Amino acid sequence: MDFRLASLSVQEPLMVSMAERDSTTRLRRYKNGRLGQETNDRLACEEPLEIRVEGRTVAITMRTPGHDEELAAGFLVSEGIIDSSEDLFEVSNCPATAEGGNAVDVLLAGQRVVDFDRLTRHVFTSSSCGVCGKTTLDSVLRELPPIPSGCSLDPELLLLLPDRLREDQQTFGRTGGLHASGIFSADGELVVAREDVGRHNALDKVVGYGLLHRLLPFSQHILVVSGRVSFELMQKALAAGIPAVVAISAPSSLAVDLARRSGQLLAGFVRDGRMNIYAGEERLRPEEKA
Repeated sequence: MDFRLASLSVQEPLMVSMAERDSTTRLRRYKNGRLGQETNDRLACEEPLEIRVEGRTVAITMRTPGHDEELAAGFLVSEGIIDSSEDLFEVSNCPATAEGGNAVDVLLAGQRVVDFDRLTRHVFTSSSCGVCGKTTLDSVLRELPPIPSGCSLDPELLLLLPDRLREDQQTFGRTGGLHASGIFSADGELVVAREDVGRHNALDKVVGYGLLHRLLPFSQHILVVSGRVSFELMQKALAAGIPAVVAISAPSSLAVDLARRSGQLLAGFVRDGRMNIYAGEERLRPEEKA
């Protein structure tokens, strides 16, 4: 099969630094009862991206430009449309048909068939879609089986990972306006990290990186996210085979329910040497449990 990637090379190093776009704006700061002089500040860039499959639009998402092929590929993994890099023939930007190149078209390999009626941004995931939580959980677990045991993790290592991710958040350091997702090996080595204005986009980008570099499933890895954990993020992590999710903030109730039923470790409020283990305690090394 002639497997072509538009602007990514599967031979590039696994350690990937984030270099997302930002922009400059003018503002005036209010402090100590006074409005200061106008000055420059940096903002995270946000633009729409149209994702197409075989030339047909399947989603439009607001994202931070950069790594768009990964975002499209990760989105399709999360939606269950593709399972591996073998399902892809080509991923390409479409600058001629979308201003600024804000469209990505995915061509599938072989006889892969797409059910376009079920392919939307919120098949399982939106908390506002009106689907009952239990029904949604059952739907996800019918599509994505629970993750088997076998990944044993050091809790002291988990406590270090949010700071390691923060060290690689280059655009956040300039703007303060982006979410981040990072994939770490079980011994704490950063594999890939991505930033975006949307939490789900940042995660789609790292999943897409794994797909395009033939690393999926991430069965011996840890996902670290810079904010809260929603049901959508846990579902995407499950689609990528990730056994452990670490977050600096809180999970939602449905995220915890999914983690418990899918066999994933879910740790929240991981900061200042402490964390809450909401699910998957059995994945911690026995000698290190309290």
